[in-house]
Amino acid sequence: MTLRDSKVATRLPAQDLDRARAFYAEQLGLEPVDERPGGLLYRVGSGEFALFLSAGRGSGEHTQMGFEVADIETAVAELKARGVVFEDVDAPGLRTRDGIADIEGNYPSKNASGERGAWFRDSEGNLLGIGQLVR
Repeated sequence: MTLRDSKVATRLPAQDLDRARAFYAEQLGLEPVDERPGGLLYRVGSGEFALFLSAGRGSGEHTQMGFEVADIETAVAELKARGVVFEDVDAPGLRTRDGIADIEGNYPSKNASGERGAWFRDSEGNLLGIGQLVR
């Protein structure tokens, strides 16, 4: 089996699994499909991710996991209503307005002319993104 034929799954560190579980349930509306001491497994769409108990933490300096949505404005509004706080970004070539940035040229391999993106941190400091392809 080659990596090209494998399934990708994200792993995110959590210093407090109870706090993380509450954040993912209350703010994101997600419940784990499996749990074990030291870990929670979530399935969304065709992918999965796990939160694992760790004394370390993600750097939060880059997007560690992303969700592709059909309507980013609705997704951002729903998450804001649940208490999610979106990052303000103001960097050369990347600026958010109302929590959402327009990113020209992203994902031509997905037949897109760009992407709209938004970012927020989970309770453990992991930087998560939401993206909508622009066609």
